[in-house]
Amino acid sequence: MINAADLRTRTVKQLAAMAKREGVLGWHAMRKEQLIKALLKSASRSTSQRGTHQANGRGRERSNNGAQKRGANGRFQPQQATYSPRSAGELRKIRAKLAQAKDLAHKAIDQDHRCEVDRLVVMVRDAYWLQAYWELTSRSIERAEAALGQLWHDARPVLRLSEVARDGESRSMRTVLRDIEIHGAVDNWYIDVPDPPKRFQVEIGYLAPNGRFLALARSNIVSTSPHKKRNGAEVDGHWAGVAANPEHIYALSGGYSTEGSASDLKEVFEQKLRRPMNGPLIPRYRVSCPGSVENIDGFPLEVDAEVVLFGATHPGAHLTVKGQPIPVRDDGTFTVRLTMPNRRQVLPLVADSVDGSEQRMVVVAIERNTKTLDPVARDMDE
Repeated sequence: MINAADLRTRTVKQLAAMAKREGVLGWHAMRKEQLIKALLKSASRSTSQRGTHQANGRGRERSNNGAQKRGANGRFQPQQATYSPRSAGELRKIRAKLAQAKDLAHKAIDQDHRCEVDRLVVMVRDAYWLQAYWELTSRSIERAEAALGQLWHDARPVLRLSEVARDGESRSMRTVLRDIEIHGAVDNWYIDVPDPPKRFQVEIGYLAPNGRFLALARSNIVSTSPHKKRNGAEVDGHWAGVAANPEHIYALSGGYSTEGSASDLKEVFEQKLRRPMNGPLIPRYRVSCPGSVENIDGFPLEVDAEVVLFGATHPGAHLTVKGQPIPVRDDGTFTVRLTMPNRRQVLPLVADSVDGSEQRMVVVAIERNTKTLDPVARDMDE
């Protein structure tokens, strides 16, 4: 702050230079006392202008705060962002997709297939591939969300693959190999495993950003067999390959093992293959002798259908059908057999290159229309 005593200690030349810098009119014709008065007047005018600017700034701030709403604690709350109807709709779709991808609960087709208990079953497909199949209840997903708390929002659904090695006669040691990120649109996953023969086990759950893993179910222990060269064409689908050699795959998947309970594995095999796992294939229908107590009421006829998709892509490419991974053979060919429900369905096949730089998609649309006609009774006495 400039004061008169400080200015009087300066020479006329210094005061003239200060007056010129401050924009004082007529400074070149002024004496020392005139220069001092002019500089003091200019300094006073500058101070009042700065005070006015600061007051205006505080007024604008108070005006802006006044437009905001006060919270329960009396403090101003930040205004929420507003979106256009189109942007709000897109935001809702994105949130719904994220919630669907995280929800691993079993989607029942009807009441007869409703999931009652959590289970995870692993089957050996060949020396380098496992197939995991799971059913989880909605209650388990809700418990997982409650257990993770704030970590739930960034948690990812994963399959945790572990190698199981024996430590003596009764104990087993598990080494976690990797976590495989999955999503809620599927209920099975193919897992590539290294260096056969080895023993593996899989857990399904949620992995939080801080590394915490919350397991919901643990699978049976499986053993891969030594690799053998293929002698011919191999038909590989979700369950068609299992049906071709069920006893062998059931044994490799721990169905006859004394370690733990194999009831879940047996139940899934019998449900999907429609046959018991402790004996030969039993026909679903049979005709008993006339007069028998077990004589079938009526003449049954049941028809089902399935579709086989096959083709070729680049060896090592990642291939999915309806979001489910499909193994690709060493020569790039693939075959998948799917159930064909009595309706129209669209099957997108997506292939990603090894480095992930390219993607190809082929969409197959098929329709099944099965009708059951009224039975015709013939008079056998004619």
